[in-house]
Amino acid sequence: MNIIDMTKIPFLRPNLVRQEKFTSYLSQIEKSRLYSNYGPLNTLFEDRIVKEYYKGNGGAVTVNNATSGLILSINHSKRPSGKYALMPSFTFAATPLAAMWCGLEPYFVDVNKDDWCMNEELVKDLLEKLGDKVAIVVPYATFGTDINLDFYKRIHASGVPVVFDAAPSFGTSGVNGFFGNDFEGLVVFSFHATKSFGIGEGGLVYSSDINKIDRIRQAANFGFSTNRETISQGLNSKLSEYSAAIALATLDAFPEKSKTRQEIYKWYLEEFKRYPYLDKCWSFQKISGGIPSQFFPVLCPKDESNVKFVKLLARNRIEARTYFSPVCHQQRFFSSFQRTLMSNTDDLSRRILSLPLWEEMEKKDVVEVVKNLSKGSKV
Repeated sequence: MNIIDMTKIPFLRPNLVRQEKFTSYLSQIEKSRLYSNYGPLNTLFEDRIVKEYYKGNGGAVTVNNATSGLILSINHSKRPSGKYALMPSFTFAATPLAAMWCGLEPYFVDVNKDDWCMNEELVKDLLEKLGDKVAIVVPYATFGTDINLDFYKRIHASGVPVVFDAAPSFGTSGVNGFFGNDFEGLVVFSFHATKSFGIGEGGLVYSSDINKIDRIRQAANFGFSTNRETISQGLNSKLSEYSAAIALATLDAFPEKSKTRQEIYKWYLEEFKRYPYLDKCWSFQKISGGIPSQFFPVLCPKDESNVKFVKLLARNRIEARTYFSPVCHQQRFFSSFQRTLMSNTDDLSRRILSLPLWEEMEKKDVVEVVKNLSKGSKV
């Protein structure tokens, strides 16, 4: 029996749009015979994003993956005399790796205890302490939560550039509209198959400043000018027309996909409340806005270990993960970089448990996951 047969409730089950949903878009590729280089489907997708999600404000450019988007955005935005990229350690490895590819050193900052996002007071202190040595600030919108961007807007306006790693945040909405709205820095989204807006592989860079997007687009196409002469540092991160076709079909279906994911998230909250010990001793992220969640993150009790519950669920054929554990500064490759005291980050790393959440889950699946957690918890 293989591992797929042994897993009753997998952690992720990507649900990309079916072929029949994007066949009409594919037929347009055959007619145009344009397959890449910001073709008509890609342009249509970008235009729809700006119109439907940002009310025509700003601009967007696709990339072949979010890591490329981060590299382009950081490299374009960084202060030339700077050395450090301030960022949380509670994030995916792509964030510090992107800064390193741009010749910068990650400087890890602790997160808040409640929303698990980078502590703004610590960022403020480091900006005063390090001054011009700060090349850029790279916050992470933890697990897609909406963030009040006022603090980062002020930083950006002061001359310290901000690039948001919003990999899981596409479709997140808050009081100011969809995430990144009116932000003059750069916001990078991921369209990897495991994300809520999954197209296989891809990403998007958004900004309310169209000029920034134009420069990212140029850098993403070898730094070419209009006569195809390289005039700035660049690389090739263009999205193919085939991926754009899937992206357009996904955009058509995304409102319903988002609604489904938010409903499953609510099922988890309801089930945890059914068990007094879980409700009292397990902790949830303080989130804002409407989030098309990629998975359900939760903290086990302080005197417990997330590894225990991963093993417990596995014995019952339920797959769970520990995003993010180990966190970046605990990984050998990043361990030499400077950091603040990391009490909250270290605590999250010990306790974080990410539970299955995918669009075809049924209520009974959520019931079973939480029931098994309750059996392994102290009473």
